[in-house]
Amino acid sequence: MVFLSLFFLYLSLCLSPSISIWLVDGGSRCAGRVELLHRGQWGTLCDGYWDMKIAAVVCRELGCGEAVDVLGNAHFGPGSGPIWINQRICTGSEPTRKTCGVTKILRQLECNHDKDAGIICSVRLVSGPRCSGRVEVLRGKTWATVCDADFDQQDAEVVCREMGCGPPVEMLGAAAFGRGDGQVWTEELQCRGNESNIYSCPTSSYKHSCSHDNDVGLLCADSVRLVDGSSHCAGRVEVLHRGQWGSVCDDDWDMRDAAVVCRELGCGEAVDVLGNSHFGPGSGPIWMDDIDCSGSESTLKNCRSAGWGKHDCNQTKNAGVICSGVRLAGGPRCTGRVEVLHGKTWATVCHSDFDQKDAEVVCRELGCGPPMEVLGTASFGRGEGQVWAEELQCTGNESQFHLCPSSSTLKHNCFHEHGVTLVCGDSVRLMDGGGHCSGRVEVLHRGQWGTVCDDDWDMRDAAVVCRELGCGEAVDVLGNSHFGPGSGPIWMDDVDCTGSESTLKNCTSAGWGKHDCNQTKNAGVICSGKML
Repeated sequence: MVFLSLFFLYLSLCLSPSISIWLVDGGSRCAGRVELLHRGQWGTLCDGYWDMKIAAVVCRELGCGEAVDVLGNAHFGPGSGPIWINQRICTGSEPTRKTCGVTKILRQLECNHDKDAGIICSVRLVSGPRCSGRVEVLRGKTWATVCDADFDQQDAEVVCREMGCGPPVEMLGAAAFGRGDGQVWTEELQCRGNESNIYSCPTSSYKHSCSHDNDVGLLCADSVRLVDGSSHCAGRVEVLHRGQWGSVCDDDWDMRDAAVVCRELGCGEAVDVLGNSHFGPGSGPIWMDDIDCSGSESTLKNCRSAGWGKHDCNQTKNAGVICSGVRLAGGPRCTGRVEVLHGKTWATVCHSDFDQKDAEVVCRELGCGPPMEVLGTASFGRGEGQVWAEELQCTGNESQFHLCPSSSTLKHNCFHEHGVTLVCGDSVRLMDGGGHCSGRVEVLHRGQWGTVCDDDWDMRDAAVVCRELGCGEAVDVLGNSHFGPGSGPIWMDDVDCTGSESTLKNCTSAGWGKHDCNQTKNAGVICSGKML
């Protein structure tokens, strides 16, 4: 009877056009226990199926900035009245919870008010990358900027903490991230630095005349980091949660998850994913397990997972990532203007001192084939920002660009019109099919070509291959080594592409070198051969 009652409440909740939502008992309207209004009665939500993606939608719906944390077990105290069952599956980009998808009930949820769900939403940082931007706080239902005159280190520490970011790196005045719109905050913040959110800070009447020309900006450290690798763009994945760094379990860890980490850190493309604590075991808590990113999330924290601190692994199973730290801009995959990461900005490389050995390292680091052509005179357009101020002296066998020796200054005056362009070979190929647009599928990984198993191989997977090779549409998929057996390693199995990936390597699979087939089960593709 309890199950049927909850079931009918759930159905009526989904079908009702008049649902409202608020956060209760959290110290502000942007934090607290989640409650829904349905047919004139407020009720709580059970914390089952409750994650950061749903929280992001609720915070957006309430006009409360980003979701910082999701909490269960009645963190903000138990509610009263009915308990609604959450069966909304959100991607995190929806404007309201009602626009999220609905799934059927798979099992009875045993739930009481000791399991009420809660959310903490944040202030926001505007017009910058994640964890950086103009500081804005919510006043009623509108966002107000903060004056730089009385915003100090203690205030910055609270904002960065509330955003789920690392500690403050730099405070910037004079509208460094652009002038805001609307109100300017009319009170002086007097945070002690240990508050959990900005609304808990004392305030006083404002002392200064302040306009949007004085809007304060803030740079916080990242909430994810790569540790014990050769640079800040490679290493063991660690995330910051509630002020403590912890590791990530390698269960289901794949290139889409890695892509989110690399993008969040401003480290270019994901080159490789590694498990089994390749970069050494971490210490402290294991914060995340069973991560499932779509690849488009702005932060790893917004990906689906088992829940904060919920895992079935140990520190010998830490996940790792290698990001590129170099990119080819302005062209198709494996082709473009060479840019390297310098601090947190991308710098153009001058063609006058870029040679074949440098090109070999760049192509290898990006997981592409060997260099085909090195072009000067900004063939893929002029870059922006800095020009790399050192001369590269790669030997050609380095695994990453930043491991190459360099001299302190370039021999030549160099400008963006002198930027070097590089054409690398593809990281996927079709073999023994009579042309480069049909044949046995092979992928390049860690410098070695290997085959792909035909388990679950379908037209969506083939579409990614054909697009990556510039070979038009997929016409047919073939298994059982139709184009003859390959040799060497079997790199991929159980490939599952959405069809929109830019490269086969970014599709979900069993993991590099993990398979249960042999070379009589190689996957093959026939592409149309024409770009449509």
